Amino acid sequence: MHAFNLQPKPLTLAERLADLAVDALIDEADLSPKPALVDRRGNGAHTDLHLGLMHASALSLWPAFKEMAEAAIELGEIALPLREAIGRIGREGEHAMLATTGGVNTHRGAIWALGLLVSAAALAPSSGMASAVTMRAARLALLDDRHAPRPLSHGAQVAMRYGARGAREEAQLGFPSVMQRALPQLLRSRAAGHGEQNARLDALLAIMTDLADTCVLYRAGEQGLHTMQLGAQAVLDAGGSVSLAGRRLLHELDEQLIALNASPGGAADLLAACLFIDRIGSADGIHQGAL
Repeated sequence: MHAFNLQPKPLTLAERLADLAVDALIDEADLSPKPALVDRRGNGAHTDLHLGLMHASALSLWPAFKEMAEAAIELGEIALPLREAIGRIGREGEHAMLATTGGVNTHRGAIWALGLLVSAAALAPSSGMASAVTMRAARLALLDDRHAPRPLSHGAQVAMRYGARGAREEAQLGFPSVMQRALPQLLRSRAAGHGEQNARLDALLAIMTDLADTCVLYRAGEQGLHTMQLGAQAVLDAGGSVSLAGRRLLHELDEQLIALNASPGGAADLLAACLFIDRIGSADGIHQGAL
């Protein structure tokens, strides 16, 4: 058979979900101008990150996301075996990420959030409504992985210190920062004709208005958190990232957070989760348009 007559092999459900997860991470990284985060302009408040590294990190996680989806399809139910399988795969994915980045933590929080969402989507591909996917993810997050390392991450330590809701609690509650803030804002800004990039920026800002971002708390304490939350709200109140006043305030917020060494990495991870959920948000999205 002539090579030009060969048809590409159809992607499996697990491969399509892994593609979407990686696309969400790359779209989040590319989005500009994000306050104090790595984007197309530069490194934000980071000295060890750059856009190329973020892309490489995202791509390195594709096998882990695919394997998580495959585990969900094979095991077929929300129970301890699946929770521990995705925990093991997530830790292996983290090792692959760190090997790619030379030890820099680029996407640890995103592995947790997107891993749960990919698994939840794979469990019931005919039920891709955002609320259904996040609730299945929450049920998975509530199960205790007996093999998980017990030393607390920086985010968990900060959450305990400040009484903040960390990444684990966010998932266990069904991703309220995504479902109640980011996704509604994304849809509102789109409906208002603000353009996709501005809509995504507004969704990020909506997360930042309320999230007790443990990345910010770890790097800049409560002052950094208050600066982030109040500044993000001010941008939205001024008309969002599409307005001239909003853009000016967004630039000011960027400068303020960089001066405080405060980078809202938790909000960035949740924006990636929002973009993933958005693409599978229709009931038949996993089978048709979104995938």
